[in-house]
Parts: sequence; structure tokens; C-alpha cells
Amino acid sequence: MHARSILLATVAALTAQCTATAEPQASAAAVTTATLGKPAPDFTLQDTDDKQLTLSALRGKTVVLEWFNPDCPFVKHARGKGPLKDFAQRVSSASLVWLSINSSAPNKQGWGLDRNRAAKQEYGMQNRVLLDETGKVGHLYGAQKTPHLFVIDPKGNLVYRGGLDNAPVGVVDDARPKLPGTATGALEPYLDLALADLAQAKPLRLADTPPYGCSVKYAN
Repeated sequence: MHARSILLATVAALTAQCTATAEPQASAAAVTTATLGKPAPDFTLQDTDDKQLTLSALRGKTVVLEWFNPDCPFVKHARGKGPLKDFAQRVSSASLVWLSINSSAPNKQGWGLDRNRAAKQEYGMQNRVLLDETGKVGHLYGAQKTPHLFVIDPKGNLVYRGGLDNAPVGVVDDARPKLPGTATGALEPYLDLALADLAQAKPLRLADTPPYGCSVKYAN
């Protein structure tokens, strides 16, 4: 079977594991206020240690927002043996903060304080996990998938949104965006590229890419 056909079949099978019914996305798109190049919407959320975090308090730092669901098979791959296993630890510093946000509604897949506290241990996560059970923050940002990544620059502007890379479950999808001259079958590490460009104060080469994964488990 052709490599892309295998990839599509694998993605379809994992997506089917996410949920038996499709999650509505129209409501998320209708209230999205996050715009590339503009100030990122502020928010305050509680983390799994019962501590509040307000985004604007991090002004002056680069912030990565990762939409997270511990039971999504795409997240299991990425944080198990995939590129998210140690990504946050690798890039986090005094000037870069990584935040995982779970917008799963009560009784939906991956929901709950206890589940997410346990998930931090399971995945060896050192970054904070924020709970957004109402989905308000997810809707503000237009988060569609787990994982879905957003980067906010030190000035507080949203500069990147999209996928982690061009390789769902570790298999390169050549139909996804890539830089000119990138060879067929080559990995395009979107988030790494975005952070590298930002660190060098360059315009992001790929600032808006399609995410992949399970749909965010909003209440509506």
C-alpha cells in the first residue's frame, strides 16, 4: 500500500478511537478572537495544583499553548514515544513557558482534575496543565485538535498556530505545508521552526499550519 494511504488509514483509525461521534466545531469558530499578529486573548485558569495562572502575567516571555487531552491517541503517541515526549522540557527556560490546556468538558474524554493530575505523572510532564472545562479559552483561540499549538511572543502577540509538524503519528504527510526546497518525505518541524525564527527575531516562515489529532471535547 502507498505510504500516504497507510498514513491516512492510520489517522482515520486513531480518530475513530477519539470518540464515537463527531464533535461540533462551528461554535468554536464563531467566537474565536485570537488573530495572528494581534494580542493573544488573555485568560485565567486553574492548574492541576489548584493554582491560578493569568496569561498576561507572563508578558515578556515566549509562551507555548498546547491543547491537551491525556486520552487522545494522538496525544498518547506524541507524549509517549513521539516528539512531545520531552519537547516542553527541552525548550522551557526562564524566557519560555509551556502551558498545556485541557478543554474537555465534564464527562468527556480526558476530563477531570484527578485524570489530569495522573496524566502528568504518566507522561512525566513538568509543565503546568490548565483546566478549561467550560471551553471558553479553547473557543477564544479556536483550538480544534489535540494537540493544537499556539505561540505567543514576549510582547503578547499570537505569532504561530497550528500543528506540531507535518508527521501525524510519526509518518510524514507530504500534502502538508513545507518550506521551499524541502525534500519529499522530509520532516518539517513546524513548532521548532516557529520558535527558532522567533528567537532570532525573524518573520515566521510557517506561521499558520493545519493541526492534526482528535477534536477538542467541548461541551458544545
